[in-house]
Amino acid sequence: MTSSSDPPAGASGDSEEDTGDVTPPLPDEAIVPGSVAPALAKVAPVRKRPRPGERRVQILETLATMLQEPGAERVTTAALAAKLSVSEAALYRHFASKAQMFEGLIEFIEQSVFTLVNQIVEREPNGAAQVHKVLAVLLQFGEKNPGMTRVMVGDALVFENERLLTRMNQFFERIESQLRQSLRLHADGAGSQTPTVDANAQASVLTAFAIGRLQRFARSGFRKSPTEHLDVALRLFA
Repeated sequence: MTSSSDPPAGASGDSEEDTGDVTPPLPDEAIVPGSVAPALAKVAPVRKRPRPGERRVQILETLATMLQEPGAERVTTAALAAKLSVSEAALYRHFASKAQMFEGLIEFIEQSVFTLVNQIVEREPNGAAQVHKVLAVLLQFGEKNPGMTRVMVGDALVFENERLLTRMNQFFERIESQLRQSLRLHADGAGSQTPTVDANAQASVLTAFAIGRLQRFARSGFRKSPTEHLDVALRLFA
């Protein structure tokens, strides 16, 4: 088994997607008694060629699924290839390295969460409501995507390239920045004398709360819901 980021020897020559010539099926009118079995014997098995980008998505989906299995904090390329019934060389035709596969998962997390966060900010004028909804979206995403949660909290990235942890940390810095803006909007509306100071402190605490909920979810084997009693928790912070 290997988890090296470098493609194994012979990567360029292996192909799981090549198909041979396939004899076209006989039209209905050509099928006569006694002719079906010999005709089928000449037909080679059909292997559907994935559409452009389809195999890449399949690899990422399988990796995310494997990460939510018990004890799967670290998934090797050998195990991933076996799960997909392809060679490791086939994986490296779609991703230059294992780190690039994890970057694909992080991109999905970023796009999914921040698309919803931006919609919240555009549609919700109340700063306190923005904070509640942003945290709910973040924790609900983790709950619906257990394998991604292990990436978000860094458990799946411990033995991987350091830049992956850095990028995931930046994700939460962006979350904190958005919370800070929403909390400042709320503080201004409430007539706070120190809106910036208040917003900075509260955003830091709420971000730590969200990360803690996701970590508990991942390390409990996905038994402890990150959205458990969320309304009560947010009222305590308020």
